[in-house]
Amino acid sequence: MNLSYILNELGENREDYFNAVAPPIIQTSNFAFKKVDDLRKAFEDEASAYLYRRGNNPTLKILSQKLAALDGAEDGLVFNSGAGAIYAAVVANVKSGDHIISVDKPYSWAQKLFNEILPRFNVTTTYVDGREIENFKNAIQPNTTVIYLETPNSWSFYLQDLREVAKLAKEKNILTICDNSYCSPLYQRPVEYGIDLVLQSATKYISGHSDVVAGVLCGTAKMMNKIFNAEYMNIGIGTTPFNAWLLIRGLRTIKIRLEKISETTPKIVNYLKLHEKVESVIFPFDKDFPQSKLAKEQMQGACGLFSFIIRAEKVDEIENFCQGLKHILMAVSWGGHESLIIPGCASISSNEFSPANMAHRTMRMYVGLEEAEYLIEDLERGFKTME
Repeated sequence: MNLSYILNELGENREDYFNAVAPPIIQTSNFAFKKVDDLRKAFEDEASAYLYRRGNNPTLKILSQKLAALDGAEDGLVFNSGAGAIYAAVVANVKSGDHIISVDKPYSWAQKLFNEILPRFNVTTTYVDGREIENFKNAIQPNTTVIYLETPNSWSFYLQDLREVAKLAKEKNILTICDNSYCSPLYQRPVEYGIDLVLQSATKYISGHSDVVAGVLCGTAKMMNKIFNAEYMNIGIGTTPFNAWLLIRGLRTIKIRLEKISETTPKIVNYLKLHEKVESVIFPFDKDFPQSKLAKEQMQGACGLFSFIIRAEKVDEIENFCQGLKHILMAVSWGGHESLIIPGCASISSNEFSPANMAHRTMRMYVGLEEAEYLIEDLERGFKTME
């Protein structure tokens, strides 16, 4: 399906709302019926009807159609956070006694689900280094029902070979789930490689303006219907009409935003690679990245998120660097208009810092829509505070 058509027209039946160019926000909690039989049908199949805001909504429906089409999937659901999409995707496909294989060090709230919530219901998880297909093969147990992927990871940027993992999973009748937040559907489409369910944090590139928290889950119509009628409706984790409208607005410019970010990021990466205060840079499309060949085979772009290892003997040097930045904000997340940075040492106490531990000296940076020269000047400002 043509990208321009998806972003600008798909699902937008303008004659249904006064030929308005932008779809309206249908801000209602309830929908009325004139015939008892119509209400009866809505009760029987709420996934296909407008009955109550916890379920379907016309503004949300436009958005979900667009997002499913971008992923190359049959259908999609939009959640009030990426964590909600992860929860629903996993919980809908496990039962007591089941086993999950997950890539190691996934998104923190996925890991919390695997480590703390699911064990209460006798569901276990094995973590593997997803860079080698043999690690998945060796981890499979008779009760394995789900393989959970995150490619690339948002700190180490390790990749999994989607085609190989999907092939293995189908041979063993195991469901695959992939977190595609790093690439977005514009730069990677896991469904095309045989992955069953693909999710992403819409907070990132789909929104693009740092003003919405949301998550997306796409797959077959049958699977989306199953999740809608259980986890989605039971927990009430769908996004709001206003957030759906903001996400539709964000989609209008996603292509040009990603192009701009993808143009700027290599300039920042190359600058950092040559800086005396930087030990190394970790970026999937960099020629020195160990999996760069696989990255360029299954990804169409690498966007603006990368890590670099700063040379520092004391935690004060890293803190001074971060606090010396004037324009690059210190914050979590990514995908918005603003450039961000977050130091790995923020997750430990200052007295735990060890320069021998590379993770303590790792900085994760996101390149936004600013000009490369503007960001390099700010990074220089930060480096000077370390002296």
